[in-house]
Amino acid sequence: MRAVIVETPGDVDALSIGELPTPTPGPGEVLVRTVASGVNRADVLQRQGHYPPPKGVTDVIGLEASGVVAWVGPGVTRWKEGDEVVGLLAGGGYAQYFVAPEGQLVAPPPGVDLVSAAGVLEVAATVVSNLEEGRLTEGEVFLVHGGAGGIGTFATQYAKALGATVVATAGSPEKLEHCLAHGADHALDYHGDWVAELKAATKGADVILDIIGAKYLESNVSALKRRGRIVVIGLQGGVKGTLNLGALLAKQATISATSLRFRPAAEKAAICAAVEEKVWPMLTDGRVKLSPETRIPFKDVRRAHAQLTGGDNIGKIVLVH
Repeated sequence: MRAVIVETPGDVDALSIGELPTPTPGPGEVLVRTVASGVNRADVLQRQGHYPPPKGVTDVIGLEASGVVAWVGPGVTRWKEGDEVVGLLAGGGYAQYFVAPEGQLVAPPPGVDLVSAAGVLEVAATVVSNLEEGRLTEGEVFLVHGGAGGIGTFATQYAKALGATVVATAGSPEKLEHCLAHGADHALDYHGDWVAELKAATKGADVILDIIGAKYLESNVSALKRRGRIVVIGLQGGVKGTLNLGALLAKQATISATSLRFRPAAEKAAICAAVEEKVWPMLTDGRVKLSPETRIPFKDVRRAHAQLTGGDNIGKIVLVH
């Protein structure tokens, strides 16, 4: 099968397309012929050598993909050959075929084609699981960094649907406009004093979904209300930061960090079921809309990564096979 190969971690030139053996599904697993693959920041980190897959998982990049069931392993009961599915993966999405546990496959959202569906599940699973981690409730203030990206666009709408006041940060007038158009009550330019602007507009955040990491650690704590919660899901701004624990203690606040990729299969299956139950109806009735989407041919995977990291991308990038 055709697959994206990274022989030596590095820049986009490290990506090449070659031939690998088609995987065989084991008990409880499903082999899927890929139609499209979602492109995520975690894929870039893996390409650079900073985010290796869990032990025993393929080195092929890709945390989400859609396609048609080609073969079911022993014990699979929900899926049969020919079914259309979307998969939440620990790796392997950038390939002609991928294997996933039965519980990490869902039917595409009603009315959404398989190409667009390839860019929905990982984002939705990340947001749903982490807003549950942050215990976001109706009437609270929610802050998301990177509001114009795939996760930011979805998180803004999902938090709004939960009844929160939503604040998003972004880095250009076009991206700030995008945030407001997708439900943010306030959109703040992260080049400015976004902490002061947040406090002026809302008195602070109850929950922060953070893709930046170390660079924003102190600022995020400063931005919290009493008993606020920070959930770190990305490290674009580094892995080591300094923190005045007294500031955290004074606010009785908490910081947690999670990775969807390294969760046990049973947890991922439960998250996928929650996405089907909670998010798909929101897509159907319009409470949540799909992010703007850029479709790029699979053979141009280098261009997809360059666009994602170039700073101007808005929404989701999907590789079409």
